[in-house]
Amino acid sequence: MSRLTRETGVIYNFSKEHSPVKTVSPGTTLTIETYDCFTDHIQTEDNVMEQLDWDKVNPATGPVFIEGALPGDILKVKIEKIEVGEQGVMAVVPGLGLMGDTIDKIQAKIMQIKDEKVIFNDIEAPINKMIGVIGVAPEGDPVSCGTPGDHGGNMDNKMVEEGATLYFPVAVEGALFALGDLHAAMGDGEISGSGVEIAGEVTVTLDVIKGEKIEQPMLENDYVFSQIASAETLDEATNQAVSLMVDRIVAKTGLPMSDVTMMMSMVGQTEICQVVNPLKTARFIVPKWYLKDLQITLI
Repeated sequence: MSRLTRETGVIYNFSKEHSPVKTVSPGTTLTIETYDCFTDHIQTEDNVMEQLDWDKVNPATGPVFIEGALPGDILKVKIEKIEVGEQGVMAVVPGLGLMGDTIDKIQAKIMQIKDEKVIFNDIEAPINKMIGVIGVAPEGDPVSCGTPGDHGGNMDNKMVEEGATLYFPVAVEGALFALGDLHAAMGDGEISGSGVEIAGEVTVTLDVIKGEKIEQPMLENDYVFSQIASAETLDEATNQAVSLMVDRIVAKTGLPMSDVTMMMSMVGQTEICQVVNPLKTARFIVPKWYLKDLQITLI
């Protein structure tokens, strides 16, 4: 199995100008090692940074050039496995997150990971390992790894976990894929601006899909298919996620917009990914039993 260490190279923004640190063929399974979102700088509760620099957070390991991936294609990323370290960190920062106006100084808390639990004071919370930053290079200007967008990036979507498959619109040759910002646990919204930040490694299988197009990332697991969208407000992100999904089902089935809209209002789910990054991220979820009854696949 191919491997990419974090020492090979990390990026702090997704950009078409980055030189790839590895080139792979479609179908390659690759293990990617990551730092935590603070580049492992916070090892004790005393050595916290004095100011959060959005341009120096969430290092993503990569980028990886996938042979044959061209603008207009879709990059398919199957998350085979996520492994995390034994120690994580959370932080609160003045002005960051939904409670940022109540925080007067940066504080960090170190947490141990033991027996599939996160130890927070005397509480043992179950882990839910997920990837905060994952995506491809955008067509236009570089996008900070602290920001989500059409390319993916800092979506902080807790469904990006083991067993999930993501689909990204390819905007540049080779896609220039990278990932980082692992969490041992994180709730929908990530209201403090921090999950349980942790180093680790992720094993993915990368493939290229021709003949299909998407505008924003999509995700599927064994039970649902999800449209992800990021925008300046949560309302806009939700509207985009719903509209893109409904339009896709209409295009795939030829059913009337009114029928699909009613069915989605009955069985679809609008959910929050995160509300703390420079753009907000939402997802719209459709159960796979519905797609099976329609006898369609979305990608």
